[in-house]
Amino acid sequence: MQPIATFMLLICSLVGVGDPERMAPPRVEDYVNNVLSSLKKEVISDLDVLQKDYPLFAAVNRAANQVSRHRGRIIFLEYVPPKPARKTLMLVGKGVTYDTGGADIKAGGVMAGMSRDKCGAAAVAGFMQIVNEQKPDDVHVIAALCMVRNSVGEESYVSDEIHTSRAGVRIRVGNTDAEGRMCMADALCRMKEIAIERQLPDPHLFTIATLTGHACISAGDGYSIAIDNSVAQKAGHARLLQETGQSFGEPFEVSVLRPDDFDFNKGKVIGEDIVQANNAPSTRTPRGHQIPAAFLIQVTGLDKHGLESNLPIKYTHIDIAASACVFPEIPTAAPIVALAKTHL
Repeated sequence: MQPIATFMLLICSLVGVGDPERMAPPRVEDYVNNVLSSLKKEVISDLDVLQKDYPLFAAVNRAANQVSRHRGRIIFLEYVPPKPARKTLMLVGKGVTYDTGGADIKAGGVMAGMSRDKCGAAAVAGFMQIVNEQKPDDVHVIAALCMVRNSVGEESYVSDEIHTSRAGVRIRVGNTDAEGRMCMADALCRMKEIAIERQLPDPHLFTIATLTGHACISAGDGYSIAIDNSVAQKAGHARLLQETGQSFGEPFEVSVLRPDDFDFNKGKVIGEDIVQANNAPSTRTPRGHQIPAAFLIQVTGLDKHGLESNLPIKYTHIDIAASACVFPEIPTAAPIVALAKTHL
């Protein structure tokens, strides 16, 4: 296990720590192709496909797409076990290679260090390397690395725009600095579709992201936060992840979704179903790290797959803003160890 753990940490650190040019989206694709060559891959980079099938990602990508070396892509990776799978893990990682804040630009010196906003995708890549090395007999794993730069420029997406998600939900942009939930949402929706279309056994969907400053205030430095939907919560997943993480030096706090979190996102005017964010920082928004998890459930159609549905699907959102790293320290690779020990 030691060589595997070392290599996993190396992958996560290299992707996560790379500067905005060395690990721009096309360079991440090259790196993943090299080190995870034995996994099945699909890379979505064609602009027409992104605009049609991943419209929220395409909105974030709009300004960066004007620069060829910054153009976004969604990298799907898949491990198929040799025996019939008993469960399926489906992980989506936020890979914002640099976050200027977009049109709602990060001012006052707070932009420095935003090359680390890709540590969610870096963690997913590291997890896939563990899977690639261990080759579990009966666990099917699919991952999506949502690699995009939140640039600012003439083509920036802006607040008040309305975009329709892959699931057909009309989203009004409230703050372009809430790009993480945008870039992951359509890939998460695609994971849901894959689980249903292919009738995958016991699917569990995840989003992993350095998402909110509120997570840092709520949990404190060094702690990941796990938020289960109703189906995963009934299975006791977040508590199990917390218990496992405690045993292996990756501490978690567990947060619970409330009706208020879903109500907060509801559309306010005619023509919108969901508001992407308010115009205040998450650190000044009560329940600022739970609200994005509710958003991801609402805009992907996962709200139709809760406990009372005909097809319940487990979903867990993991906010690693407080645990991934503090610039300029080396990324910690949270929450890979806890996920591997819990699920593999």
